[in-house]
Amino acid sequence: NLIVADVDASLPFFTDVLELKKLYSDPDFAAFEGPQGWHLMLHADHTLDHSPSETARLSAPGKRGTGAEIRLMGFDPDAVEKRARALGFTVNVPAATYPHGWREVRLEDANGYMFAVGVATTTT
Repeated sequence: NLIVADVDASLPFFTDVLELKKLYSDPDFAAFEGPQGWHLMLHADHTLDHSPSETARLSAPGKRGTGAEIRLMGFDPDAVEKRARALGFTVNVPAATYPHGWREVRLEDANGYMFAVGVATTTT
């Protein structure tokens, strides 16, 4: 579950860049299904208005999720990078193959959350 400033503005990253299946969305909440059947949810900031300490943390300066990187497997990193660039999303590290057997691209969603998505290139 990710807390986002605007659910509707967040949808294109998940539906058009990552091509997740949207199960449901409204201004408060969205749910998606990934390629291996896993689920990801978004909640709008205002859904935490009942908790002033959470609301204060969300309004602090800086990017969301600073220090965290969300890794998703099973995505063609080259195709994801191409779609992200076409839609104007920030690509932090272009698609590359690493010695540990993973090909990935690192990019940000509309809220500044960092995602590393890719595929295994070797099996052990």
